[in-house]
Amino acid sequence: MLLVCPTPIGNLDDVSPRQREALAQADIIACEDTRNAGKLLERLGVARVEGRPKLWRYDDHTAQSQAERLVKELEAGRQVVLISDAGTPTISDPGYRLVRAARQAGVEVMALPGPVAATVALSASGLASDRFYFEGFLPPKSAARQARHRALEGLGVTVIYYESPRRLEETLSDLEAVCGPDREICVGRELTKRFEEYFWGTVAEVRAQVASQQEELRGELVLVVAPGQASEVSAEEAEADRLIGALLDEGLSARSIKEVLAKVSDLPRSAIYARIAVVEGQRGA
Repeated sequence: MLLVCPTPIGNLDDVSPRQREALAQADIIACEDTRNAGKLLERLGVARVEGRPKLWRYDDHTAQSQAERLVKELEAGRQVVLISDAGTPTISDPGYRLVRAARQAGVEVMALPGPVAATVALSASGLASDRFYFEGFLPPKSAARQARHRALEGLGVTVIYYESPRRLEETLSDLEAVCGPDREICVGRELTKRFEEYFWGTVAEVRAQVASQQEELRGELVLVVAPGQASEVSAEEAEADRLIGALLDEGLSARSIKEVLAKVSDLPRSAIYARIAVVEGQRGA
């Protein structure tokens, strides 16, 4: 069996008995960094006896080759546990590739519940949580970030981003350029840790709060943005959405879908990207 096992995003007390047992009984633990995984096992009191569980590196650079190796181990009857450095695997990491490969091979897959920084911040934000879209990390350049903000603005749902302290001020500036200074947002930092903190208010207010503490910001941040106004959909866009949904069901990437629609639709490429984001958002909300 392949078991998807969350790990704490900060506070070790968040480890459940089921998660601890899964790690202790694993033959192989697939992890982003074997050093971090080893330290986690040590801190949780999970003893490694005669090299078991083995720690196998599984990250963006090794995902394809390691997925094949791990599936062979699963087919041989090994118990494989998939973890990330922090939080629930497959969220903003390549874990889904291993899960997909295991399912395609007919291997049983199960997942344990656990922490996700995005939903922790959403729960504490006070913003609408009945429908939301998780974007993850934004592009590094301002123009690309603003393009993503504009595309997601039309979803009409709360949007959640991950960001680093180094880029937060620039990201908030881009957000204000697209959504205006009065949009409500919430920024959470050091979630579940000793210095957990939230900045809440309008974009302009949070920018001022962040600017006053820029030198003190540490760790990964979560940015939650209140819903914008859902955009009206034309007949052509509705047909594009239908085709995008069908192509997503076939497992095509956003880039591949863009190339297909560019050949069969009169929509400009920028509009096609926006429609892909909308459809993905509706599915993720």
